[in-house]
Amino acid sequence: MTSGPGTTRPSQLLARQLRGDVVESEHRGHLVVAAANGRLVGAAGDPDRVVMLRSVGKPFALVALLTAPGVDGLRLTDEELAVMAGSHSGEDAHVRVLSDLLARAGAAASDLVCGTDQAPPLDAATAARLARAVEMPGRLRHQCSGQHTAFLLLARLGGWTPAGYWTPDHPSQRAITDAIAALLGTTAGSLPAAIDGCAIQTYAAPIRDVARLQAVLADPAAAAPALPPPTIAALIRIRDAMLTHPTLLGGTGDRLDTVLMERLPGRITVKVGAEGLAGLALIKAGPDRPATGVAIKIEDGDPTGRALSAVTTDMLHALGLLDDRATADLARFHTPTVADSLGRAVARTQSCAAELLSP
Repeated sequence: MTSGPGTTRPSQLLARQLRGDVVESEHRGHLVVAAANGRLVGAAGDPDRVVMLRSVGKPFALVALLTAPGVDGLRLTDEELAVMAGSHSGEDAHVRVLSDLLARAGAAASDLVCGTDQAPPLDAATAARLARAVEMPGRLRHQCSGQHTAFLLLARLGGWTPAGYWTPDHPSQRAITDAIAALLGTTAGSLPAAIDGCAIQTYAAPIRDVARLQAVLADPAAAAPALPPPTIAALIRIRDAMLTHPTLLGGTGDRLDTVLMERLPGRITVKVGAEGLAGLALIKAGPDRPATGVAIKIEDGDPTGRALSAVTTDMLHALGLLDDRATADLARFHTPTVADSLGRAVARTQSCAAELLSP
């Protein structure tokens, strides 16, 4: 993936892996802080770098469902919205919520194409328990089953066949493409798309627009009149569900998004995506702290998540949401370590993103 036309700013060094005092590895990337109107509050790297939304787009895809005719009849709860907006860990609480949703959609877990019945859930304790019991995890434990359940609900509301709900030309997917394109200020025909890891479409946008979307999620009303009232109402419901139920968005284990949202209740939503992408919506906290959005992209994809974890936590500290004590309490995220065969911490990841942030 390349940057947009006219781009001149290179990626920046965002994190280092140190073994002893030696820099062993480096993670470069891009970071943008933006307001709901698109104004850049700060940036490191290239604000026009095009990124794939991946799971960071899940909350915004829900707009298509919440603005569909007849959605009120589904009586969707905040718990259900949180699971559908997230990449959950596949714990029993997630399965219970989704089982009820599928029943109301007149569908079954076997209708989902997000993953196989054999795929273990993200939650290690749940995966170990199922393995001991020689129990198949089932598709509901897949991290994307919430989003796929939303697609089936959308098909039911539209009176469309659920068959092939994941294909780009299915009415459910077209409705989602239209919703995300509108949020990005473009048209469905102009929105770059590709196939995600769970078989459905994902979309591409400049990282400045990803940050702007996060600011809009933080304060949807600030986007008026650019967005119609039903879209604003939908975003408010999605945001509040995420704020209220962070464990249903992620899980009870050490999930970065869940832990940060629990540490800052009512003040932030966090959504991590694949290939080193994260979106943060910072809720308005008075006239001197308006709502803002943060988007972070680690160029190398950050397969272990160490750089994204360090940079995300560091940014929250730099922006004043985490004080020194809270940051120290979150050291496992702020300065992730690597242990040797004897269990000793022998390497650590340090963020250098905050010092690079510039208007």
